[in-house]
Amino acid sequence: MTLAASDYPLVDLMWTFLIFFGLIVEFWLLITVFADLFRRHDISGWLKTAWVVFVFVVPIVGALVYLISQGHGMVERGAREADRAKQDTDQYIRSVAAPGYKGVDEIARGKELLDRGAISQEEFDQMKRRVLV
Repeated sequence: MTLAASDYPLVDLMWTFLIFFGLIVEFWLLITVFADLFRRHDISGWLKTAWVVFVFVVPIVGALVYLISQGHGMVERGAREADRAKQDTDQYIRSVAAPGYKGVDEIARGKELLDRGAISQEEFDQMKRRVLV
């Protein structure tokens, strides 16, 4: 076992890690470019095909050219997608939680009426029981 370790010096190990890290970065870059490219609706299929061919033929240069030329658009599309996802999530939460909010609002109105003396404590308790059931 020590013989195998002595045949592979520390500098070679560092280069292996560096190359491995570079490959991971390159694949991540390609995934990012292709994900953005295929989500776009503002360019034609032929232009998407041209970008794909360019990125496959010259991967690093193609991906960097895409990022440089389309980076601002990528940011805008990402922000729009995040806003839309947030709105969808908020709408879903409101739809699920809406009955509970109505009850809380009704109890708050009842408390105001109780504080003003418009209803008695018994009426307020009945209102709470009805809402909470």
